Amino acid sequence: MLKPHKKASLFLLVFMAFLWAGIFLEAETISTYKIADPVGDWGFPSPYGMYPRGPGYVRMSLIFDTLLWKDKQGLVPALAKSWEYIEKEKAYLFHLGHDITWHDGKALTAGDVLFTFQYLKKHPWPWFTPDMIDAMESKDKYTVKIYLKDHYTPFITQAACTVPILPRHIWEKIDNPGNCRDKKVLIGSGPFKLMDYNKASGSYLYVANNHYYGGLPLVNRLIFLKAPIGTAPILLKKKMINACALPVDWVEEFKAKDFPVITQPCAWVAKLVINHKHPLLAGTRMRRVLAYALDLEKIVKIINRGHAIPGNPGLLPPDQSPWHNTKCSKYPYQPGRVSAILKELGYQKNHKGKYCKAGVPLEFELLVNSSSRPEFSRLAEFIKLELEKLGIGIILRNQEAKTLDTLVLNWKFQLALQGHGGLGSDPAILFKAIIHNGFNSARYFENNELIRLLELQFRQRDQEERCKTVHRIQQIYASEVPAIPLYYPKNYWTHDGSIELYYTPGGIAMGIPLAINKSVFIKSPTP
Repeated sequence: MLKPHKKASLFLLVFMAFLWAGIFLEAETISTYKIADPVGDWGFPSPYGMYPRGPGYVRMSLIFDTLLWKDKQGLVPALAKSWEYIEKEKAYLFHLGHDITWHDGKALTAGDVLFTFQYLKKHPWPWFTPDMIDAMESKDKYTVKIYLKDHYTPFITQAACTVPILPRHIWEKIDNPGNCRDKKVLIGSGPFKLMDYNKASGSYLYVANNHYYGGLPLVNRLIFLKAPIGTAPILLKKKMINACALPVDWVEEFKAKDFPVITQPCAWVAKLVINHKHPLLAGTRMRRVLAYALDLEKIVKIINRGHAIPGNPGLLPPDQSPWHNTKCSKYPYQPGRVSAILKELGYQKNHKGKYCKAGVPLEFELLVNSSSRPEFSRLAEFIKLELEKLGIGIILRNQEAKTLDTLVLNWKFQLALQGHGGLGSDPAILFKAIIHNGFNSARYFENNELIRLLELQFRQRDQEERCKTVHRIQQIYASEVPAIPLYYPKNYWTHDGSIELYYTPGGIAMGIPLAINKSVFIKSPTP
């Protein structure tokens, strides 16, 4: 019998399941692995066509390989079979494998690697900007030397493990990569080739690259299907898919039924994003009002059922990141502080208990999307109720996920609920989350010391000195509240056991906290 939280009718679920399961039915009996995803479409899976969030990168990474990679044990060779850093020259030396070919059979050489980084300089890519590269050269057909302008401590995670290497013979003819949807740009060196992508249905079909230098793929067909996060577990139980994300309400049930359940370390953060350029929110004091008005312990208990860690004002998660600063400013739930600060700002409560200034009520518009994270709907309602109890109005606006990201990027919002991963990897994530030009960034340039330190930590080779810098960055961030980290959820995935999925230590590439590392689909992930 379906439990109370499984509200959809059995007939509808079965109908939908057969619909999804039958999208790519073929006569031949080929081993197939199906993964359910609540959003579905994460963009055309080329480096410039993918949607710039973790799932978009993962779809692309199946086709394109990087110089190095990370698996369950840590850093491993990929296109580069070995590498070294020459400290005196501030240069990385990468030795490529000699037996690597592109999907079209042409050899992959040092020229492709040099071309890729040159291409990124000409055509900016949201995941990595090669500004730190001074010069490059190929010592021979399979050796690449990259000279840096200065020491750049996270180069391995940010560049070598993240930048997809492009085939020069294809991409040198592409002048507008962001708009190119020609399938020829999907010729990579990775373990899979794309057979079909359906933007409308949010589905992807990959087939094995049987000439992959890293080993024979374990599955011939890899399929991503769109399925609501509350429906996917039912499909898994009916053996219509092989893996999916698991809502917290289902965790104990699936453990009891002996399904493997894997837990992601708290490397993803849910944030109250603040438009600090808006007149109402430009001052630090109003942003602190919002911080004091939210009971994060209560949010974790009620919204996350305890499956989360309360947010740290300094952004990096406590007890999860070795770079976490315990001495950042704190904002415990304090309605009294909310009242005191608002009075300092000239607000008074009217007869209805609402804060007003010059007759204008204090209220904010809060944007939310709950398609990929169903608790965001509950969280938005919780924030609305809690702030209105204190006399602050909230108007909720539900937006499609990509529309919300666009509104945030263009500063057409006041408050928004968003989240991102990367917090379990290198502290370079602080740069991307604070002053990088992207929708996941606060884009907060009001503190010169903060900007200087964010750039300094890239160059510090001594870990102790870098840690001091990272601690100071967190202190400034916490003090000025450009955004409010609400919680770090414990995310769960489950699967049928046919392939062992795992969360990559430190995250995929530069820190993506997803349980779909392409290494699990390869018999021998290293050359």
